[in-house]
Amino acid sequence: MIPVTPHISIPERDITLDFIRSPGPGGQNVNKVATAVQLRFDAARCATLPEDVRARLMALAGKRLTTDGFILITARARRTQEQNREEAMERLAALIRQATARQSPRFKTRVPAAEKRRRLEGKRRLGIKKQARGTVSLHED
Repeated sequence: MIPVTPHISIPERDITLDFIRSPGPGGQNVNKVATAVQLRFDAARCATLPEDVRARLMALAGKRLTTDGFILITARARRTQEQNREEAMERLAALIRQATARQSPRFKTRVPAAEKRRRLEGKRRLGIKKQARGTVSLHED
């Protein structure tokens, strides 16, 4: 189990790690050693995530979410597999932590009357300025 928050842990069976070649730093080994990590997390079927957190997580994942319900995170900034693996795990944990935070509901507010007056007065002034320009004729008789 990988702890994310005090109440949420992720079972390791829901995470798959694949190691791929990285275009990032690596020196002479860059074309020989697969240091980049591709983490796949089965968000749609993870039993330890509460339903509301799962829904927010899938919305937050955006383009990292596949059609199968997997979240795909690729880490390739470091030189070793271990560092990239730790970074990918931390990014997943941060994403889940972000999904656990509930947003406070937005309350409708009214536009103040003075603000409406200022806006309309500005529009009126601009209209008068444009009207004063008039039309320009190309031919003078």
